[in-house]
Amino acid sequence: MSDADIDRVFHALADATRRDIVRRTLVAEQSVSELAAAYAMSFAAVSKHIAVLAEARLITKRAEGRVRLVSADPAALANAQALLRSYEDLWRGRVDRLDAILLEDAGMPASDPLSEPTEN
Repeated sequence: MSDADIDRVFHALADATRRDIVRRTLVAEQSVSELAAAYAMSFAAVSKHIAVLAEARLITKRAEGRVRLVSADPAALANAQALLRSYEDLWRGRVDRLDAILLEDAGMPASDPLSEPTEN
């Protein structure tokens, strides 16, 4: 994913209504009208939320006659989850290294944080 793609995904997911639309459309494909009826906002406002999600490629829209159907893209969500997991792994590694340094400074072997400090 490019930086611009990542920005679009997390911008889209930053809004509670858009997250709820994704959740609803993961369970089952829904029409834009069905989605709009679930929120206390105008049809146009819901349509804008759907457009943001579509631009981020988190959902897909398809026409069936005059009805527009919306469904979430599980693969796109898996990509976002994998990105978050990579950040988590990065920070966990950094915290683990910091713990080891702090234990070493305290005179404790990094491999056994419960052992007694060694005398210098």
